[in-house]
Amino acid sequence: MDHYTRKNFVHTQSIGFLLARARNLLASDIDAALKDLDISSQQMGIIVSLSKGTASTPFELSKLLGIDTGLMTRMLDKLEEKGLLERSRDDKDRRVVNLTLTRAGTRVADAIPDIVPPVLNAHLKSFTRAEFEELRRLLGKFLGE
Repeated sequence: MDHYTRKNFVHTQSIGFLLARARNLLASDIDAALKDLDISSQQMGIIVSLSKGTASTPFELSKLLGIDTGLMTRMLDKLEEKGLLERSRDDKDRRVVNLTLTRAGTRVADAIPDIVPPVLNAHLKSFTRAEFEELRRLLGKFLGE
């Protein structure tokens, strides 16, 4: 089923536009909340993914977070410069780079669950539990999950 046609397409009402605005608003508010940790919301995604074991290589992070490999490399460089992660070559395949959090990176990862949920909850305060669950379900469906 086609939901958009040339006649009914209004870019400011399109799902893409609304998702982009929502993402930008959340990223801005999360960036502000993470300021004291000296990381951005994008860097937070890397740190949490490494902390939870969801990903351990730049390629896995790029795929998981939807970030191109060039930007991923630059973000990893910044996190390494800040002393939050280390890169090492894989023992079995020297082409593979493994990433691990440093002690400082682990401390940052441990602080994130105290900082980010209040930001998310502020944006979801007018949602009922059922609306919240439906939004998550619909976003998962949109993403093909």
